[in-house]
Amino acid sequence: QKMPPSLPATINIQEPRWDQSTFQGRAKHFFMVTDPRNLLLSGATLEEARRVVEDYRAGTVPPGLTEDQLWRAKYIYDSAFHPDTGEKMLLVGRMSAQVPMNMTITGCMLTFYRTTPAVLFWQWVNQSFNAIVNYTNRSGDAPITPSQLGTAYVSATTGAVVTALGLKSLTKHLPAIIGRYVPFAAVAAANCINIPLMRQRELKLGIPVTDENGNRLGESTAAAQKAIFQVVVSRIGMAAPAMAIPPVIMNMLEKRAFLKRYPYLNAPLQVGLVGFCLVFATPLCCALFPQKSSMAVSSLEPEVQDQIRKKDPWLETVYFNKGL
Repeated sequence: QKMPPSLPATINIQEPRWDQSTFQGRAKHFFMVTDPRNLLLSGATLEEARRVVEDYRAGTVPPGLTEDQLWRAKYIYDSAFHPDTGEKMLLVGRMSAQVPMNMTITGCMLTFYRTTPAVLFWQWVNQSFNAIVNYTNRSGDAPITPSQLGTAYVSATTGAVVTALGLKSLTKHLPAIIGRYVPFAAVAAANCINIPLMRQRELKLGIPVTDENGNRLGESTAAAQKAIFQVVVSRIGMAAPAMAIPPVIMNMLEKRAFLKRYPYLNAPLQVGLVGFCLVFATPLCCALFPQKSSMAVSSLEPEVQDQIRKKDPWLETVYFNKGL
């Protein structure tokens, strides 16, 4: 029996499999990255994927390894290990946990929005989860201190709760459907607080910027600002369909006899609708901006521009990992 030809050691697995300059390519990439099935993989499978990827990067190609197996290993590796630090990420903070976790939390936020204790509890749960996700998927390799973590967490939770309770009181005399959108407004407001605060170190000290080949050129706060803005837009976009479409459907269903007869189906139906929206919204909104984002050298801070021009006077564009 003939052995399959050995795989060349020239496939660039530092980059995603699909062209990241197109929305379609980025969407395919993020459907793989956010696949919830990756959460079920054993520690041994993750370590095997890490070994395959690290060996291949070092120029060692295991006999019989196919291109599909290599890319599968790369996506398993990326789903569990941080791109800048190489550390194994917290399970609930991984992008593959986004759909099941957000589906449960958002479904409950939309179901239990009528009482103040329920609003407080579910906004707190949501911001606790967001804090873990933002910390796990931060850009760069700079550590974040416990006090910075605590400040970001408390500020975002307070912002979300104040927004939710404030809007809840304003919508008391408005149609019921308006009240159902209070959780979305609170989540959008909290994202604008939580993400910049959780990544405040990047805003102060900058994130690594590289040339096209990944050679580190310095740290830029301007790049950090652009990265964080893109992530905030993506996260709000990610939450929008899941928090905007189910309320309309549930409002119609609650007027029918079916839900009046079986009120206990309210929460499972809401969670299922949210989950359906998130399966598509999560990867598609992650794909709004390239993961390896870029900006003109002329848009960086003057001192970083000087630093780069000393190394490469003709360089016009730098690249950075925007985080997720």
